[in-house]
Amino acid sequence: MDAADNAALNAPLAEPPIATPAGPLAAPPAGPSTARPAAAEGEPPAAPAGPPPTRGPVAPAGPPPTRGPVAPLAEEQEFRRPLRDLLTERAGPHANRAATATPEGYDTALWARMADPLGLAGLTLPAEYGGAGRAPTALALACEETGRALAPSPLLATTVLAAPLLAALGTPAQRADLLPRVADGSLTCALAAPAGIAHALGLTGDNTAGHWSGGGRAGGIQAARAEDGGWRLYGEAARVIDGHSAGLLLVAAHAGGFARSRTLLFLVPADAPGLVRTREPALDLTRTQATVQFRDTAAELLGEEPADVLGALAATGRAAAVMLAAEAVGAAAAALDRAAGQLGGREPSARSAAGSLHAARHRVAELFVQVEAARSLTYCAAREPGPGPDGGPLALAHALEALRATAEEVLRLHGTDTGDDLSFKRAASDELLFGPARRLRARAAERTGLFREEAA
Repeated sequence: MDAADNAALNAPLAEPPIATPAGPLAAPPAGPSTARPAAAEGEPPAAPAGPPPTRGPVAPAGPPPTRGPVAPLAEEQEFRRPLRDLLTERAGPHANRAATATPEGYDTALWARMADPLGLAGLTLPAEYGGAGRAPTALALACEETGRALAPSPLLATTVLAAPLLAALGTPAQRADLLPRVADGSLTCALAAPAGIAHALGLTGDNTAGHWSGGGRAGGIQAARAEDGGWRLYGEAARVIDGHSAGLLLVAAHAGGFARSRTLLFLVPADAPGLVRTREPALDLTRTQATVQFRDTAAELLGEEPADVLGALAATGRAAAVMLAAEAVGAAAAALDRAAGQLGGREPSARSAAGSLHAARHRVAELFVQVEAARSLTYCAAREPGPGPDGGPLALAHALEALRATAEEVLRLHGTDTGDDLSFKRAASDELLFGPARRLRARAAERTGLFREEAA
């Protein structure tokens, strides 16, 4: 991690454009706590200093107390502030719904501006391929902002899921051809896995156990050698994120008979003969999904054999879990903004109403703590060296639970007429795609041997 990335986790925004209950990003404190003192028993959390006065658990508009001078935050200046301004302009609830109704399922003009000049499409790709070569913390910052706006975009499918696999497994020629187009935003990608993306990425189960990609059984996707030495694909995958609009599909398929049974990754362009893509109805409209069918479809092997495809998928899954957690934290923080604003403007009209308002404010304060804990876990996981242990899946489990709890509370306060139902649908959809939280925790515990009995 470079110096800018370390700085990005240890200093808040100088002038955050939106005061949020979750506050500006900061790394978990290593020294004495800087948290606000708890309110006395029976009293609501103290309002922050400075206008406008509120009675809810709203974070102060300025920087929180620190143990020393606040250094300029490179990542905030380069990504968070301009990205938040851009998303505020083009990704409100009504704009998001309009974008999901387009054939692509997202605002193509918004994605072009995210890719250039912000450079988000190739944020973590090496500079030799046109990327920025930044550490995962920078991408987590960007994902937190897109999650905050619930903005539909190819960032997850292309930058988070597909690009690392292209970089890890691709041949020099494949990387030189594909990665520069990914980095400039002109090529979008999707990962198609027949057993579901959570299992393929090793998030909820061991992706080396069983032939989840097909295994010669009905279903799955089969890869067979063609007479010309190439490959042909047969089968289908459902719930492929951005599968209907991506310019390139990365397809996990089963190849070989019993003796050489294995899972490989293949490249299939959007215009390949025999490829049929059908957009599916989705619970979360901002997370577009498709069923992808391969009917004797020509494909190119990604990389060369032998290759640790399953290991690359699992490493990508652990990194993707961090970015999904950052998205969930951003969405939960935005929902807390709305909840705090709603409660801060209320005046109780009777004693019973005062008690109910008091309880609601305490509940929002508890959610604030839950979201901040998920944020700390997320950025700790983003700093893990290499593939790391399982901080990403654990952070994702906490973040999904925080988002669900926050979305439920905001829906209770606001109803469904303010766009807050999108937060709840994002939480539920992500648990269906990548979770649920209990299985994320169970898999992480299994990998780390948390409950393994000690040898006698």
